[in-house]
Amino acid sequence: MAAARAAGAPRSVGAADTGALTALPEFGSPAVLLLRSVDRVAVALLLDRFGLALELVAHGEAIPGSYWGDSEAGLRGEALYARLDTPLHSILHEACHYICMSPERRAGLDTDAGGDDLEECAVCYLQVLLAGELPAVGRARMLADMDSWGYSFRLGSTRAWFEGDAADARGWLERRGVIDAAGRVTGTLRSG
Repeated sequence: MAAARAAGAPRSVGAADTGALTALPEFGSPAVLLLRSVDRVAVALLLDRFGLALELVAHGEAIPGSYWGDSEAGLRGEALYARLDTPLHSILHEACHYICMSPERRAGLDTDAGGDDLEECAVCYLQVLLAGELPAVGRARMLADMDSWGYSFRLGSTRAWFEGDAADARGWLERRGVIDAAGRVTGTLRSG
C-alpha cells in the first residue's frame, strides 16, 4: 500500500520513471508524457492515417515549423517535427491542427496553423480522442497533461470542458467528417 501524502505534496517518482517525465520548471510536478515515453511507432502510424509524417529532430536542435519554439512540435507541409523531449500533447495538438485545417491552408502550411476559436476547440477535442487511440496513453492521461501544461477552458479543467462544454467542438468535427455521429474518429481530414 502506498504511503499517504499531504494534499498538494508532490508525488514520489522512482528513478526508473524519470526518463518518461518532464516537470514544468516553474511549477515542479506534475509532469507530462514526452515522445520518448510512448510507442513512437504507434504515434507515427496514427499520424500516417491522416497523411502526416512524423519527422524526428536530433536532441538540442531547433524544431522546424514550431510555432512556440523550445521542445514544442512543428508543422511544415505534410510533416510534423518533434524531438524525443517533445510533449505528446504538443504532437497531437499540432497533428489535429493539420487534420482540422482547410485544404487551402494545409497546402501552404508552414508553422502557423491559423484557424478561428471554434476550430481551436475542435483541435483540442480531437487531441483527446486521438490520445485514446494510443497504447498506454488514453484520454484521461491527455486530459491531465493538458491541465498540467496550462490549457485553459471556461469550466476550469480540461475534463470538465470535454465532458460538459464541448458540444460545439464535437459538432464542428462531425459536420466536417473528422468524427462520426457516435464521436469516433473517422481517419479522414476535414472536408469543407
